[in-house]
Amino acid sequence: MKKIHTDAFENNSIRVPFVVPNIEPSDKYAIENALKSNLLTDGPILKEFEKAFSKFTGSKYAIGVSNATSALHLSLKALGIEKGDEVIIPNITFVATANAVLYTGATPVLADVNPDDLNISIKSIQENINKKTKAILPVHFAGKSCDMLKIKKLSKQNNLKIIEDCAHAIGTNFNKTHVGNFGQTGCFSFYPTKNLTTFEGGMVITNSKKIASKIRNMRNHGITKSLKERFSKGYPWDFDMSELGYNYRLDEIRSSLGLNQLKRLQKMNKLRQNACAYYNSQLNDVDGIELYIDPQLKNNSCHLYVIKIKKNYDLNRNDLFRKLLKKGIRTSVHYKPLNKFNFYKSKLKTYSSLSSSNNLYSKILSLPLFPQITKHELDLVINTIKKFQS
Repeated sequence: MKKIHTDAFENNSIRVPFVVPNIEPSDKYAIENALKSNLLTDGPILKEFEKAFSKFTGSKYAIGVSNATSALHLSLKALGIEKGDEVIIPNITFVATANAVLYTGATPVLADVNPDDLNISIKSIQENINKKTKAILPVHFAGKSCDMLKIKKLSKQNNLKIIEDCAHAIGTNFNKTHVGNFGQTGCFSFYPTKNLTTFEGGMVITNSKKIASKIRNMRNHGITKSLKERFSKGYPWDFDMSELGYNYRLDEIRSSLGLNQLKRLQKMNKLRQNACAYYNSQLNDVDGIELYIDPQLKNNSCHLYVIKIKKNYDLNRNDLFRKLLKKGIRTSVHYKPLNKFNFYKSKLKTYSSLSSSNNLYSKILSLPLFPQITKHELDLVINTIKKFQS
């Protein structure tokens, strides 16, 4: 087979990479233009990117930050989450979700996930709410929205804040509303594997002017003037600091890439949806493979394509991973449950069973998925999986 994509780890035996960032000549042109400016951070391109992102998501405000972890951290701080508080998060998520809570001094509380879509379980959220609970941090896993109406109802009943982890979900809608607009904030990731990349980067959206202002201030050390304002008039060193902040800015180079990628995001997401639909149609009848089929793919950003290996498949999950890799097909697992990390054992709490997430961990596998994946590559993955089932 002719090699089509370069493997991220420069392994020439790889025939189908797990992910390939979608970088086009126009992206490079946008970056080169941004490099011509003398103001390479916190400048006009960032503001343009924020404005476009706000419009895309239908939110009033968007604040560009260094990554999604800083977006979560700033959101939690802006909402007053602190030591002694508890924040409910799903057991299956990337470690950044838990880490952001720990940065504030608060305690992450683990909730179980639904077996059918790996999103946070409403029942488990209910079981974990107590007098110390201050917020719910749902993760829209793989691009499928959590049931935000039920989560909002729970938050109102218990006077809780909602911070939405939308790292997988740029372009995902629930009840005709873009995710991130149901809580006080929504946090997005622009990591290289995500649907839109700025290499590293993130965004917070909110419909609260007060929260937006606080996050903007905290992302820049808590100082009272931007770089442009400091050099526009008066003495550039004459500024104040209103609170302890962080160096969480998003620069002009990455903003230029994000702004350009946002212009074609719907097209890239459509390609992902098409690939997922093809996987669905070809793997649906494979005995021993269970699919997380979302009937509303048009409302799903399709960030990941996850299958579940059942007992009647000839291989277990780890064996399938190894055999696919031997055939030159990269796969991965999203994610190792947080309660299985040694670091977290003394730092996280749970008041409910985690049986679903723990049982799923040994059975789930994420298949290759990216906008420019070819039908030939999809067929190679599909036929190899079918071949292993006698």
